[in-house]
Amino acid sequence: MREVLIITEPEKVKVLSEETRFKILQLLRDRPMTINELSDAIGKDRTTIYRHVKMLEAAGLVEELEIHGNERVYGRAARIFLIKADPDERIEEFRQAYLQVEAEKLVQILEKAGFRIEDRETLKKLAKEVLNEIELNSQPIIKRISQADVDLTEIELFHLLNMLVFLQSCELCEKAKKVKKLVGF
Repeated sequence: MREVLIITEPEKVKVLSEETRFKILQLLRDRPMTINELSDAIGKDRTTIYRHVKMLEAAGLVEELEIHGNERVYGRAARIFLIKADPDERIEEFRQAYLQVEAEKLVQILEKAGFRIEDRETLKKLAKEVLNEIELNSQPIIKRISQADVDLTEIELFHLLNMLVFLQSCELCEKAKKVKKLVGF
């Protein structure tokens, strides 16, 4: 299993954008599982889960690891998936919903850390805008790294993402000032 898999193809993002397949990948993050285990955990019949696993496998996101009797054990193709596909109307709704969820998570992290947030909704909106802007502006660099088939470790990915944010920091200065006021950094 690779540490990081960069996904830049809209077709693969579309495979991920279906709710059941997304849940399967979340479950496989914890440990490899069989179709029966995934079916029980998600609450859907084996046939449905099998079909979704096969779609994930065809997209290179899941792989068969071993066979136990009649059961095949599946695992993720990578520990971390970095989704950076070019804008495509087929996946834009998924991407926007994903950004909304991630913006909410960021606000929750700050709240759990004890930061007093003056206007939660405005902060969420700004966080989503910043994530969207960084993602869109990073596309050419991420795509080039993906096409070069560079195998990144988790820490290398972390540093790469920091560098991408740094490269855009001047354009994001005004939004950063607004966030600082909202959170009280």
